[in-house]
Amino acid sequence: MPRIQLDYSLYLVTGREFLPPGKDYYESLEESLQGGVTLVQVREKDADTGEFIEVARRTKQICDKYNVPVLINDRIDVHLAVGTAGIHIGQTDCPLPLARTLIGPDAIIGLSVRNIDECKRAIEQGADYIGIGSVWPTGSKDIKGRKCLGPDGTGEILDLLDRTGIKAVAIGGIHLPNLPQLLHGSISPQTSNALDGVAVISDIVSSLHPREAAVALREIVDSFKRARKSLKDNKGLFGTSSSTLEELNKDRLVEKVQGLMRVLEQETPLINQLTNKVVMNDSANVTLAVGASPIMSTNPRDVYDLSPAIGACLINFGTVDDKEGMKVAGRQANVNRKPLVFDPVAVGATSYRRETAEELLAHWQPTIIKGNAAEIGAMAESTEVASRGVDAAGSGFKDPAAIVRALAKKRAAIIVLTGPTDYISDGHTVLKVSNGSHYLEKITGSGCQAGTLIACFAAASRSFYLNENGPFEDDSQLVQGDMLVAALAGVLIYTIASEVAADRPDVKGPGTFRSALIDELYNLTPEVVQQRAKVEIL
Repeated sequence: MPRIQLDYSLYLVTGREFLPPGKDYYESLEESLQGGVTLVQVREKDADTGEFIEVARRTKQICDKYNVPVLINDRIDVHLAVGTAGIHIGQTDCPLPLARTLIGPDAIIGLSVRNIDECKRAIEQGADYIGIGSVWPTGSKDIKGRKCLGPDGTGEILDLLDRTGIKAVAIGGIHLPNLPQLLHGSISPQTSNALDGVAVISDIVSSLHPREAAVALREIVDSFKRARKSLKDNKGLFGTSSSTLEELNKDRLVEKVQGLMRVLEQETPLINQLTNKVVMNDSANVTLAVGASPIMSTNPRDVYDLSPAIGACLINFGTVDDKEGMKVAGRQANVNRKPLVFDPVAVGATSYRRETAEELLAHWQPTIIKGNAAEIGAMAESTEVASRGVDAAGSGFKDPAAIVRALAKKRAAIIVLTGPTDYISDGHTVLKVSNGSHYLEKITGSGCQAGTLIACFAAASRSFYLNENGPFEDDSQLVQGDMLVAALAGVLIYTIASEVAADRPDVKGPGTFRSALIDELYNLTPEVVQQRAKVEIL
């Protein structure tokens, strides 16, 4: 049969062993097709040849009614017997060149890949598409001893496919709540290549209502593709278009910050902060000082219930003793489309902190990542700056702008690098902020408080956008609003207030500065911000 163009958007891999009790396989299949499945792979690991052929024949018969192509997992003989569109093979199945010889030039061949080397071989051997995985742990395949790729690892593989014409789906642990995270977080860092679809098993097959399950998954994938098309000229993350930024100057950016100050005062958003015990009181006070409302909830059940009501969530793991609460809070922030700020305190200091950060980042997608040079260096896997506990040691990065820009692309998040000079990037534009007081490094938790203010202004930016425009592709977009400007606002407000506080005659040292800082955050006006802001667009 002539080669056909496949729609990989919602790729169902069958698995009769995952059906709920009393659910017929063919009934489930037809309902899933009615819900929007675009491609079906028949996977029968334990069936004998005759049974496999019969299952594949009846599957194809049903799929033909909906013009949905069928692929066969592994078994070339079953493909030839039934006349399906092609096959999907794994790394230990029939070698792809031999499979091509056996099934001819017009049949589709997909290949599972787990790493960059396997992807390179798939390109060389002429695969039509690749299945990248496992993204997350899954019950459908034994992946013991293998590291799951996560969205960022998926994105690194997607970079290799640019301009090859080879399509890609992700597979492994993909469910409705984490699908937007996967689609956003897997956009490749160098070429901005994206997944063509997702392969799912249990979310549809195990459902008592496969039609509804398929509809929900398909809506997210379609929404993501529409958003990609609409934002095709947008090289940055989270609502900042490159064309708009090229027209901006420092004054326009500061005007946007001033606008967010007014929004924050009017909206008084609730900011949930899972933060460390050392700074909790000061973080709550600076939240109140700028007009937001703090809550410091860490219990998993509590943060789950709170998430729909908050304006933003901050996760700061200075004291890592509530990891389960952090996992639930971050995931629910994604699910409820709330900005999520991650402050990986001292992430490079211990292996436990590095492992915890990777575990959290696999569980949810941050909107903004804030850290000092040591923390950002550890996240970027750079050895330029060492970690000394919660502090950075050394002279800093030779090219901090390049570091934050690259990390923003890798992690699909706004990156804020704090220090004597602050750098903020959305993966395309870098902003340099030169405000601040030397007293900030003399008080405990100044960086943590900056993270708190970034979360406050992220909530304000979301509110402003929704009030002005309404939601944009809310099914797939993790957050609404200009998060680059939100991060800038948090940094500017904090550092300018620190300058004003340091200039007061009653400030004699770190102790009096600490109290004065909260006062000046409370008293700071948009006019003072305009006068003092030192911002450059790099």
